[in-house]
This record gives sequence, C-alpha cells and structure tokens, in this order.
Amino acid sequence: MIDWLTEFLARWNLTWRDVGIAFGISAVTFCASIAVVTFVLVKLPADYFHPARAREFWTDRHRAVRWMGVIVKNLTGLLLVFLGIVMSLPGVPGQGVLTILLGVMLLDFPGKRDLEMKIVRRPKVLQTINALRRKFDKPPLVLE
Repeated sequence: MIDWLTEFLARWNLTWRDVGIAFGISAVTFCASIAVVTFVLVKLPADYFHPARAREFWTDRHRAVRWMGVIVKNLTGLLLVFLGIVMSLPGVPGQGVLTILLGVMLLDFPGKRDLEMKIVRRPKVLQTINALRRKFDKPPLVLE
C-alpha cells in the first residue's frame, strides 16, 4: 500500500512533505472555519431571522464610510459563499452549508431573506445552530 501511494505521489511530483503540508493546511482551515462559524452563530441575536427585524447596515455612518463598508461586507460574503461551496464537496473538510449561510447573510441582493429562510428552515441546519447556541447559553433562533 505504501509503495503504491509513493508511486502515485511520484507521478504527480509530490513528496510526503507536500502531503504533510496539505494535511496541515486542511486541518488548520477546518478548525478555523468551525471557530468562525461558531462565533458568528452564537453572537447572532435570537431574532436575526425574524421578518420584523430591520436589516439596514451602518445607517448612522457617513455615506462614504457606509458604502465602503457595504462593498467590503459583500466581498466577504462572496468569499464565504465560495468557500462554503468548496467545503460542501465530498472530501473537503469544513462546515459547508453553515459557511454558505454566513456568506449569504453578508450579501445584499433581492430575495436574500427568502434564501436565508430556506437555508435556516432546513431541520438539520436549524437543529445544529440551536444546539450550538444552547452550548453557549444562548436562546434558540426565532424564525417567526
């Protein structure tokens, strides 16, 4: 088995060191994604997904600061959606669906609330989020 794997790596001009580095990067990004997703989902107000909650971003800031913030927020959202899609692929570690949800929460586009609700209403997603919030003594999410 080891000989076959060594030959396979040699065909791709890879060494065991390369495999170790790739494994290390994978482990670090997996842990980082779990930490970030956990932090954000625990810090969300329980009524964040409630339809009556206002969603304006930095309305009390100067117009230039607000627009710069909106641009950075949307670029970060696009990055998170992309990373979430990659993490949803088989064999790639990470919280794919929850990372996509975080990215969508940062983006501004028509139909955003409907898409967020479609993701959050999935029983497995809602159960996972509420179980996580329960571990940190936070109330469950209020959807309606």
